[in-house]
Amino acid sequence: MQDDDFSLFHAEVRGVKPIKHDRAEVGKAKADRKQLAGLRQSATVRTDQPLVVDGMSDQFVIDVGAEDELMWRRDGVQEGQLRKLKLGQIAFEGSIDLHGMNVEKAREILWAFLAEATKLEVRCVRVTHGKAARIDGRRPMIKSHVNTWLRQHPQVLGFTSCQARHGGTGAVYVILKRTMLDGRDE
Repeated sequence: MQDDDFSLFHAEVRGVKPIKHDRAEVGKAKADRKQLAGLRQSATVRTDQPLVVDGMSDQFVIDVGAEDELMWRRDGVQEGQLRKLKLGQIAFEGSIDLHGMNVEKAREILWAFLAEATKLEVRCVRVTHGKAARIDGRRPMIKSHVNTWLRQHPQVLGFTSCQARHGGTGAVYVILKRTMLDGRDE
């Protein structure tokens, strides 16, 4: 019986050439460790220009209409505060106009403006975003982005569309945290 198995095996492997080495071919050459170390090192070296991350994302922009009223408040902010803001009873101490800017420029200017207002302990500012509908018929771009960005900014407690005399639905009053008076704003 064993002779039959052995002869059957030899019959099946007839013509097969034996392997001359005892290592397996994996098909891929090993990476050059020195080259990889050099690439990793160059990736960690700082450049002269700092990377500025403002924390305001465009990943999910909330589209709003030209005449839509904007209103938002962070959790913990009293409704009465937002009502006063909407009625124009909280005076704004600074204002910025983002008309005619592209999205990137508007974000940069808005971030710098809010940083400066926070540094100066300003309580309320006005941001004029405009409400012009785009050529392609879609929603106002800067207004939609401002609506989204202000919700993401850590110093913004809330915002609401302005009184008609201050720009109506083309601008927002923004109430900001004051760092020296922490606890009184919320």
